[in-house]
Amino acid sequence: MARPRQFDEQNAVTSATELFWRRGYHATSVRDLGEELRLTPSSLYRTFTDKHTLFLRALDHYRATESAEAGERLHAGDRPVREVLREWMLWLVTCPPGGRGGLGCFVVNTATELGTTDEQVRRRTDAAFETTRRALRSLLAEGREHGELPAGLDLDATAELLFTVVLGLRVRERAGHDLGPLTTAVDAAIRSLGPAPGAPA
Repeated sequence: MARPRQFDEQNAVTSATELFWRRGYHATSVRDLGEELRLTPSSLYRTFTDKHTLFLRALDHYRATESAEAGERLHAGDRPVREVLREWMLWLVTCPPGGRGGLGCFVVNTATELGTTDEQVRRRTDAAFETTRRALRSLLAEGREHGELPAGLDLDATAELLFTVVLGLRVRERAGHDLGPLTTAVDAAIRSLGPAPGAPA
């Protein structure tokens, strides 16, 4: 399994991302990576230094592609904020990027596996989580400014609540929970935003 003459390093990172996402860090061996990437162990080490370095590159790749797509869906445009939030939260658990169900979020999976023991991983997952929090807060602020959400809505606390709900949704998706209860949780989270100003309580 010699290194191909026209080896594409970025394609290898993409393939490694898929494998780590499915199996996690500890359950993925160097041999597994070699088979997936069609590289000998020596070629893999020569290209990526070690398994941990490749894992960090895979995590960075995921954040630059899959996480970025999820973030883009939080932009309201001319649509109602509640509608955007509900569709985004359901999309996270019903239509993950590439149509892959049951994988959860690679960042969330990684945070639960390595976030307390690997500082390099923790910095990356914390940064990804903070990006999501900021996007949620920005959307909520837009809704409050446009009169869709209560004027007294605590933006920071509400963004934290929604972020925590999202983490739970991704864990439950990976665990194979049915969509029905997850939809119930999403709808309850949306109702927690309170009635629109002027609407019946």
